[in-house]
Amino acid sequence: MTGPEKSPSRLRSLLGEPLVHFLIAGFLVFLLSLWRGGGVDAESRTIHITEDKVARLSASWEQIWRRPPTQAEIDGLIRDYIKEEVYYREAKRLGLDEDDTVIRRRLRSKMEFLAKAQVENAQADEKTLQNWLDRHPERFATDIIYDFDQIYLGETAQDGTAILKSIAQGADWRTQGKSISLPRALEQSSASDIARQFGDAFTQALSTSPLDSWTGPVQSGFGEHLVRVRARKASGKPTLDAVRQRVENDWRVSGANAREAEAYQALLDAYTIKIAKP
Repeated sequence: MTGPEKSPSRLRSLLGEPLVHFLIAGFLVFLLSLWRGGGVDAESRTIHITEDKVARLSASWEQIWRRPPTQAEIDGLIRDYIKEEVYYREAKRLGLDEDDTVIRRRLRSKMEFLAKAQVENAQADEKTLQNWLDRHPERFATDIIYDFDQIYLGETAQDGTAILKSIAQGADWRTQGKSISLPRALEQSSASDIARQFGDAFTQALSTSPLDSWTGPVQSGFGEHLVRVRARKASGKPTLDAVRQRVENDWRVSGANAREAEAYQALLDAYTIKIAKP
């Protein structure tokens, strides 16, 4: 007598399963298609596995595992592709691709990739690269030239705040800090020379410091400093041979972005945009 009593409980449990909801929804969509007439398109229920598709699946496998797949592995790849295709088609029938942010962004990324692909594979000739270098020399400068001042604080920066306050109140910055055998003011110093003298971390800090403002503490191989960058500019333009790969990469990326923008504008022009404003 216990079996029949458990059946309603088991039925309620099954009805609570998300997969059951999914299957019921799919069945309702199927019935709706029949009711609207014409039945279900037979072609939409046919999955073609061509030789080219099998070859692409095998090539993807080989890229990952560095060896060709066995026949059993190929069969597994085909089964997995069929499962993916079935779920994909049924998800579209149920409208699961609508208003899904993740799917929308993924599709946008694929469209952007298609728009950029042709330019990203393009090869630039010598004249094109030289013109690009001439137009954007600052992007390929091999060194940066600085004019800057420094106040040495010692091995610790405990006096830094007090010194900054004194300077703000009008104190002569040249009288601040501790003595060290380093010039307080440096002119026309290249980043490479500064790195050799003060260290890479110090040079990196100069590259991001605001102009004409005291900042710090900045660490060097000697200790801590306050610094004020007065000027920062690129050194002379390098030759194309010295920076060819960088120039080509920059040209290609910029061209791909421009091509994508043009493609988007062409698509956008075909739409009428209506924005409801409050």
